[in-house]
Amino acid sequence: MKIYKYLFLFLVSISIVGCSDLEEEPVGLLSPDGFFQTTSDIETAVNGSLTHAINEQFWGRKLSIALMLRSDMVSLASNETRRVEMNEFTTLASNGMISEFWPRTYQGIAAANQAIAGAEDVDVDESIKNPVTAQAYFARAFYYFHLVRLFGAVPYISEPITDIDAATSISRTPASEVYDNIIADLEFAKTWLPDTQSSRATPSKAAASSYLALVYLTLGEYQNAYDESTEVIANAGTYNLALDSNFQNLFDGEAIDNSLEPIFAVDYNNFEAEDNAYDQVAPMTGIRGDDRNLGGGWSVAVPTLAVYTTWDEGDYRRAVSLDDEASINGTVVDYTEFDISGHEFAKNNPYIAKFMRYPGPFARANARATSLNYSMIRYAEVLLIAAESAVELGNNADALMYVNQVRARARMGGDTKTGADVEYTFPASAVPADLTGTVTIDDILEERKLEFAFESIRWYDIVRRQIGDEVFSASGLEGDKPFFSSDDYLLPLPEDELERNTNLTQNPGY
Repeated sequence: MKIYKYLFLFLVSISIVGCSDLEEEPVGLLSPDGFFQTTSDIETAVNGSLTHAINEQFWGRKLSIALMLRSDMVSLASNETRRVEMNEFTTLASNGMISEFWPRTYQGIAAANQAIAGAEDVDVDESIKNPVTAQAYFARAFYYFHLVRLFGAVPYISEPITDIDAATSISRTPASEVYDNIIADLEFAKTWLPDTQSSRATPSKAAASSYLALVYLTLGEYQNAYDESTEVIANAGTYNLALDSNFQNLFDGEAIDNSLEPIFAVDYNNFEAEDNAYDQVAPMTGIRGDDRNLGGGWSVAVPTLAVYTTWDEGDYRRAVSLDDEASINGTVVDYTEFDISGHEFAKNNPYIAKFMRYPGPFARANARATSLNYSMIRYAEVLLIAAESAVELGNNADALMYVNQVRARARMGGDTKTGADVEYTFPASAVPADLTGTVTIDDILEERKLEFAFESIRWYDIVRRQIGDEVFSASGLEGDKPFFSSDDYLLPLPEDELERNTNLTQNPGY
């Protein structure tokens, strides 16, 4: 999905209750009568929906960075209040990150609803129309899955809103009902989507099935999670899926398009589109003053030293994931001297390398508007979903088989570069070795933590397993987080949403 994802700009401005210009442009009133006449019109609407995912307010920066900061692997090198609140669990309902990604997510939903509703006006056979419409069902499920995990009960809107009074009186839908709707949307998508697509940024049957597995895992429905994930694994050939032999390829803007591992991705193309539709994750995590990429990054989201020191150096993923050396203003230094950048908040510990080492072509300095594809779900996660659900079902043999496939790739190695652009070749005697004996949930969570480090997945694992008291204790990677409580598993609904709509209630603790 390249240039065409910036089309259908009237959908880019569609909003939901709480958007700053709600009174001027209410949801649904921007959809032109008679627009939907062909399947191409449905496709255009779907592209409008998915465009919101690449926006700076969603995966381009706000949501992705918020998820990183709330995890136990990323700390903050900034004093900006909204980021401090996310990192320290002092989040207020007025938090500026929430107030931006909440409406942007609903904009994506609104556009998907437009596509689904508009498809009813397209007079062609279902066998032609539904494979296209199914992309909109997938997009709607994708957005709601983020919302329900972040906020719990949220307003569930399944059709365009044309009545402004109705829009300002919507109440929260119970989380269980939201999940039921997500599953129904993904089932429709799985039924009608093709096995493969020309781009991993376009939803496929594999994407719908993989997300169903993850939804079931999140709900603790382990048999369903196992069945769905193993179905994807059994059909990996049909779906054109496989683990990439080189872990580094997954974070290389020029290699990722040829990888078989991503299942669904948001795709950036070094183009700074209108409405902030471009990538800023790379500079947010890059080292200030780094000579690569026209000055590196902004030194904002930074791992703690414990992430590096507790990660087995024989694990190739550590070399790919972290920069422990850099050339800063012409001087090559290791991480103990990263503060030579002069940045007020520079930290002398390794930085995140996944998004800064090989960003591909980019449009602006500091690696803004990159060519990276960000995998929302990839084949390794399906294997680990199967492994975790197998543990819960008492199937140790399958748990070992699936987790060890991921571990095997981690020790295969490959070619990458250090932060000083020196070629690094992984030693042949790499670890970790295969797990043996009884696999535990802790084993799987540890593997997920390392495999998906800094990919904005860890927070969701902490929430679904309710392990905050453990990982944010004094023995955690970031040390004690004294403000964390069980209330922090959910974020507060945005303050301005509650002011506009008195039918909405706030989450406990806020």
